[in-house]
Amino acid sequence: MSFKSWTSYMQFSQSVKNKSRYVLDSDSQNFLKGIKDTCASRVEVIEPNSSLWRAQMGHKTVPFIDNDIEVDDMSVPYPESRMRPLKGSATEGRANPKGIPCLYVASDKETAMSEIRPWLGSTVSVAKFSNRNELRIIDFSKHHNGTLSFFFVEPDDAKKIEAVWTHIDKAFSEPVTNSDQKSDYAPTQIIAELIKSLGYDGIAFKSSLCTGLNLALFDLDCVDFKGSNLFKVNSINFSFENHDDERYI
Repeated sequence: MSFKSWTSYMQFSQSVKNKSRYVLDSDSQNFLKGIKDTCASRVEVIEPNSSLWRAQMGHKTVPFIDNDIEVDDMSVPYPESRMRPLKGSATEGRANPKGIPCLYVASDKETAMSEIRPWLGSTVSVAKFSNRNELRIIDFSKHHNGTLSFFFVEPDDAKKIEAVWTHIDKAFSEPVTNSDQKSDYAPTQIIAELIKSLGYDGIAFKSSLCTGLNLALFDLDCVDFKGSNLFKVNSINFSFENHDDERYI
C-alpha cells in the first residue's frame, strides 16, 4: 500500500491537530498504514559501541580546593543524572508526549550543541553515550535530499512515497520554539509512537541547524554514559529569508 496523495502528511497533520487526535478517522488510519508499509526501506542499523551525543545548556559549579582551603569555584560539566531525561517527568517533544520521555541524541557533538541553540559566550555541557547493542531505527531522511516537491497532479507511487517522507522529515526537523502550540507536536508524536509499536529502537531525522542527524531513542537505558565535557560558544552564524505573508504584500 502506498499513500493516497503526495499531500497525505499535510492532511494527516491538520486532522490530528484540529479534528480528532485520539480516535483517528479512516484517512488518518490509512496514512499510518502507509507509513507501516513503506518504512522498511528506511531502516538503519547503529552498530554497537557507536558514539552518540547529547548537549545541555549550562554547567555545574564545584569548589576548587588548594591546601585544604576553598579558593575558588570551578566549572565542570553536568553529571550523568543531569544529562539524561528524567523518567516520568518529560516535557513535550517532537517525538514524545508529556510524561513519556525519549532520549534525544545526535550523531555528532556539533549537531547536539546546535540543536539547543546556545547564545554567544554561553557554556554547554556535552555528554558522550554509546549503545551496548545494535539499534534498529527508522531514518526519515533516507532516500531523499530534503527538497520539498510540488505536484499539480498526483504523481506515481514512488514519487508520492518520497514526497510524504520528505514532509515527515521536515516536520521532525523544524526547530521547536517557545511559542509552539502543543497541538503542533501531535502529528510527529503519533508517527513516533507508531514506529515504536513496530518494534524499532528509535527514529532519526535531519537537523535543520547542523549537518548531522538527530535521533530519538525510545529506551532511555539503551546507551551507556561515557563522560562529558564543557564547550564555550565562540561564534554563531545567522541566515535570514523573507517570511512576509504574500497576502499582506
